[in-house]
Amino acid sequence: MLDIKFVRENPEAVRENIKKKFQNEKLPMVDEVLELDKKNREIKKEVEALRANRNKISKQIGALMAQGKKEEAEAVKKQVTENAQRMAQLDNEERETEEKIRKIMLVIPNIIDPSVPIGKDDSENVEVQRYGEPVVPDFEIPYHTEIMEKFNGIDMDAAGRVAGNGFYYLMGDVARLHSAILSYARDFMIGRGFTYCIPPFMIRSNVVTGVMSFAEMDAMMYKIEGEDLYLIGTSEHSMIGKFIDTILKEEDLPYTLTSYSPCFRKEKGAHGIEERGVYRIHQFEKQEMIVVCKPEDSMMWFDKLWQNTVDFFRTLDIPVRTLECCSGDLADLKVKSVDVEAWSPRQKKYFEVGSCSNLGDAQARRLKIRVNGKSGKYLAHTLNNTVVAPPRMLIAFLENNLNADGSVKIPEALRPYMGGMELIEVKKK
Repeated sequence: MLDIKFVRENPEAVRENIKKKFQNEKLPMVDEVLELDKKNREIKKEVEALRANRNKISKQIGALMAQGKKEEAEAVKKQVTENAQRMAQLDNEERETEEKIRKIMLVIPNIIDPSVPIGKDDSENVEVQRYGEPVVPDFEIPYHTEIMEKFNGIDMDAAGRVAGNGFYYLMGDVARLHSAILSYARDFMIGRGFTYCIPPFMIRSNVVTGVMSFAEMDAMMYKIEGEDLYLIGTSEHSMIGKFIDTILKEEDLPYTLTSYSPCFRKEKGAHGIEERGVYRIHQFEKQEMIVVCKPEDSMMWFDKLWQNTVDFFRTLDIPVRTLECCSGDLADLKVKSVDVEAWSPRQKKYFEVGSCSNLGDAQARRLKIRVNGKSGKYLAHTLNNTVVAPPRMLIAFLENNLNADGSVKIPEALRPYMGGMELIEVKKK
């Protein structure tokens, strides 16, 4: 969310930013919020004048009563009452106006970084760099659920009967692999200096609206019936929410946290063949990383965060690439975002396995996350990035480590978490 003062002083920059995000339908909101802001400042000015007048009149009443001028004092008291009624009316108008301003400001997109490529949607995202050599083996790679079934590792039919579409049972070595990857990701991030955390898996509505846009909330979040609680779609929401309405000491920055959580998502819309299986599901687990830092450090941390994910995947022999998200693909709160995509030998293309985002001070403004610095208080910057999100990541892992005989190699880094196993062997022919 932008500062209303910034919008007031830079309306053309705000309009141009809206155009860069191809959201021209929001352009009238700039004039609307500026009119409301003008009205709100006029209300405040009148209220201040009435308060000053009330103090002045109160002194007059005392002087008149001391002089025995009771009738004149009563007349002045009547004026005080009228002023009080007007102030009450203005207080209501001020609250209503500020609420209207807030609702509009929650929808106007954040100012994107100048380095962000301009494009309408994800088809215009820009490849930045590749890591590792993409390989297509000389044997056929089955669909990922077929690979898992050879290990007796998945049961989606039973999950469908129990919970419906978009759920799964992971079994045996595949379930163990899933947990091993998360445990390895936890230790990998601890090794990089991040503090491990297990957060609440539900958050209140004020945290939801603090960390994401209304459109994202509607598309993602499950609401707990009858309570002011939502199931988290990713642990970054409760992790950033941890700092809601706090004043942080500048010397304690940055906060670098890595968190484990289950995640729950509606995943609206129809999905194609490549999004069945465990690619797009309602429930999954994830290792996340977040940073709360000084504004001048946020771009440095942005580069560190996506690099962590690249390094993690490379230790598991999975080729990846980074993709710069274009303006039209950025969520409204984001300043800059890079996706990490893993190589799929079966599809002969890359697919998304993580996303790194710099949100500037947008979340901090909504959640009132402030820093007490040497020159006064200011808003922190917040960032988040996926370390790994199995079971989707399992698709890349199984395809890239599959052998011709159907077994799957366990990279050396993961073997301690798999009881020393070097291969997952086929359980049925």
